[in-house]
Amino acid sequence: MKQKKEHFEDGLIFDSEAKKNISNHISYFLKTLDPYVDKNGTEGTPSRVAKMYDELLSGYATDIKKLLNNALFEVQYDEMVVVKDIDFFSLCEHHMLPFHGTVSVGYLPNNKVIGLSKIPRLVDMFSKRLQVQERMTQQIAHAVDKLISPKGVGVVVEGKHLCAAMRGVKKPNVMMSTSALLGVFKKDHSSREEFLNHIK
Repeated sequence: MKQKKEHFEDGLIFDSEAKKNISNHISYFLKTLDPYVDKNGTEGTPSRVAKMYDELLSGYATDIKKLLNNALFEVQYDEMVVVKDIDFFSLCEHHMLPFHGTVSVGYLPNNKVIGLSKIPRLVDMFSKRLQVQERMTQQIAHAVDKLISPKGVGVVVEGKHLCAAMRGVKKPNVMMSTSALLGVFKKDHSSREEFLNHIK
């Protein structure tokens, strides 16, 4: 895998050599399951898996400046902005199994707002990595805070984790909820309540 982020191509994290190595490891893994797997069905699986991880982990290669594409606007608007129910899919860093759910982001502008489509793209950037939900929640909140310096930011993530559904405790209906509150969302009860009421 390439070590320097500035060498990443947009949307790609693995170079051809890395993809070949991943493919070889998957081939070895499949051979250890012989004779239980269908050799015809899995003939192209190693290369497909390598390509799949290039897509699922593309958040590491995302350039936040290109992602925003100057979609930061000076606006005289001082009411809360909320973008909710943003679908996300990520991979747990502990078992590399998926977790998925929704993200809701709210902020109180301080003369600057973000273009609507950019918040879901920020969510994609941080979710398409090996993650834990708690860290991802904080990363989204701090990214919005750094980009537009609002009076406050709130992020709530609700996720279902296949590492808890398919293995271990095997509880498929467990939902994990995490939040990150910055600025007035953390300090002011009424602002926090307004945000939470918006996303209910």
